[in-house]
Amino acid sequence: MGKHSIATLGSHSALEVCEGAKQEGFFTVVVAQRGREKTYLQHYKTRKRGKKEIGMVDEIILVNKFGDMAESRYMDLLKKRNAIFIPNRSFAVYVGYDVIERFPLPIFGNKFLLRAEERDVEKNQYDLMRKAGIRFPRQIPSPEKIDRLAIVKAKEAKRSYERAFFMAASPEEYDRKSKQLIAEGKLKEADLKTATIEEFVIGALFNFNFFYSPLHGELELLGVDTRRQTDLDGFLHLPADAQLEVLKQRQPTRIEAGHIACTVRESLLEQVFEKAERLVRTVEKEYPPGLIGPFALQGAMVEEGKEEFVVFDISFRIPGSPGIRATPYSSYLFGEPVSTGRRIAMEIKEAIKTKKLKEITT
Repeated sequence: MGKHSIATLGSHSALEVCEGAKQEGFFTVVVAQRGREKTYLQHYKTRKRGKKEIGMVDEIILVNKFGDMAESRYMDLLKKRNAIFIPNRSFAVYVGYDVIERFPLPIFGNKFLLRAEERDVEKNQYDLMRKAGIRFPRQIPSPEKIDRLAIVKAKEAKRSYERAFFMAASPEEYDRKSKQLIAEGKLKEADLKTATIEEFVIGALFNFNFFYSPLHGELELLGVDTRRQTDLDGFLHLPADAQLEVLKQRQPTRIEAGHIACTVRESLLEQVFEKAERLVRTVEKEYPPGLIGPFALQGAMVEEGKEEFVVFDISFRIPGSPGIRATPYSSYLFGEPVSTGRRIAMEIKEAIKTKKLKEITT
């Protein structure tokens, strides 16, 4: 396997990608940003400890800013390594879709599908769910139309790739809370114009992390997780009277800080598989060559006469939740825990062996 290496951006899920690649015999490369490189350059760099090799990052390419990685000098380094690049959310955020869609290296997965995660583009995830017959929260067209508990998803002021969530049950509450967040510097007034407002669905939160293999034409469930969010998690641990006091001063944020591996009742799995299967068929029509590799359906299991999974978000790349290997679903399939990072490497390894690399890269 020395002819190819596996590379990724040093953020989000890089360690999982590198670990999985090493398990399958690949050389690993991480493109790291100055000031954020220590994790990869020191703590998890491949090195000898006695007779044993530890760590998982074989080589670091250091850039001043993540966006610089598309410069020809860095691309030349990756080409010399015959690198196959694994996209993650940070890659989409910092490098950008326009650059990614012209990327001169083979990218594992469908690079043209990454853009569909955004809600303000043509053929976005809502359009795909609508065509696939997947239920998602009802959209509310404007603040004046809020007639039930709703969640507002606007760009965060300081980090536009994150969303500044807040809830409102009326136009008046929307106005009060949005002004408070603007005053706190968490939201910009201009970003409210492009914010998504949707009904707040109450249910048990799950992320179903799938993998679609073009080589086998099969859909696999690798694991399930749920999120840890700051500072919402701390807020929810307060008694009700303390929560009310906090709300007088500021709104809790919902920035993702981590994930918890979890399981779901077995009788509920079939409907989630059916939704994922419909999505696979729809994406094949709307974004040829279709889904390749990992994707996640994120949402809530609700009880409305019957239990139904309502999807909030779709991720069209590695989910950034390495703990899902702790759930039993990959073991049910492969006889041992398999992380998303390793499953990617397994698919690449098989594609190289069978001369089908072009079927899984774009």
